[in-house]
Amino acid sequence: MSSTTRAWTVAASIGAVEALKDQGFCRWNYALRSLQQHAKNNIRSYSQAKKLSANSYSAVSEKMRNERLKKSEESLRTVMYLSCWGPN
Repeated sequence: MSSTTRAWTVAASIGAVEALKDQGFCRWNYALRSLQQHAKNNIRSYSQAKKLSANSYSAVSEKMRNERLKKSEESLRTVMYLSCWGPN
């Protein structure tokens, strides 16, 4: 290949790249890659959050159950005290 042909090939390649840039092809390609990377990262964090939220939900429900149990025991204790020692 002669140097003139190589020069024309390089010039045509650069021109094609610049034309694609002007049409926004490179920007769309970047946007699509960025969107794909963002989705990949968020899906991973979503699945981790889902696992953590299941664990935290069980911990919160256990705590609420314990609080309800304590309230009902305290209420029963008050009723028993008043029934035994309260005014008649």
